[in-house]
Amino acid sequence: MNNEFSPTANASAEAGEAAFKWCNENPLRPPLALTSAQLSALAFGHVTLAAPHRQTYKGELLPHDASPGRYRGRTASGCGDASLWTALPLYAAAAHSPFLTGRPKTVYFELRVAGVGGMPGSASLEEADAGIALGFVAQPYPAWRLPGWQRGSLGVHGDDGRKYVNDTFGGVDFTTAFAQGDTVGLGMTFSLPRNGPPPPQYGSQQQRPGKCDVQVFLTRNGKRKDGWDLHEELDERAIGGVEGLEGDFDVCGAVGVFGSVEFEVFFNRADWMYKPEHV
Repeated sequence: MNNEFSPTANASAEAGEAAFKWCNENPLRPPLALTSAQLSALAFGHVTLAAPHRQTYKGELLPHDASPGRYRGRTASGCGDASLWTALPLYAAAAHSPFLTGRPKTVYFELRVAGVGGMPGSASLEEADAGIALGFVAQPYPAWRLPGWQRGSLGVHGDDGRKYVNDTFGGVDFTTAFAQGDTVGLGMTFSLPRNGPPPPQYGSQQQRPGKCDVQVFLTRNGKRKDGWDLHEELDERAIGGVEGLEGDFDVCGAVGVFGSVEFEVFFNRADWMYKPEHV
């Protein structure tokens, strides 16, 4: 069921209107042509986060000294809605599309909730005036919006347990709120359409990424829990639908925050509790 509001926290209407205008002025960019070195770094989990936007992310974000693809973040209580994303797309359409490779492609990462609300007694994001979201975004994306709120994005929000797909309203009931100590993971699997045209002749120089079937899944503490088909019914108010998320655009991993939280994020398979296929 689509909800009008979140039961825990809601951004202002003005922020939503500004983001909608920003997205109209900044269309989705075409797929990047990554170098062989960049693709190799992605394959080995040597993923970096782009520098946080100084006006939105209030806190610190530090890479792990000995483990590539691992970061620790801490935000202040005055941090408003802010998103971080990978410097390179985890899903690079020009290299990873099933229309080009003939096989499915899964992108995935995990996040551990290390602290909530800045107080020992605040064990759940549902109870604290703070939040963490995992998601995926096509670029460019407004830095002051959580993943899932604008076009070309989806997210699962830890404060209300709802999923958001291009949804500026209250999301859809999906799972329980994240708790301190939880390790949650989010993935997308891109596959050739089941009911589409015949598969292409792989290796053709004329091929371009097409629109895929996409399954989204959530894990918690190493176990696969919930998921959905990207093309299931959306809120009719979601202008643009799932454009940007269907495999014909690049997709970056994203973390959204507000309020005082501590977290660790893992992009390297060696650090994951859950090991998905087709990575």
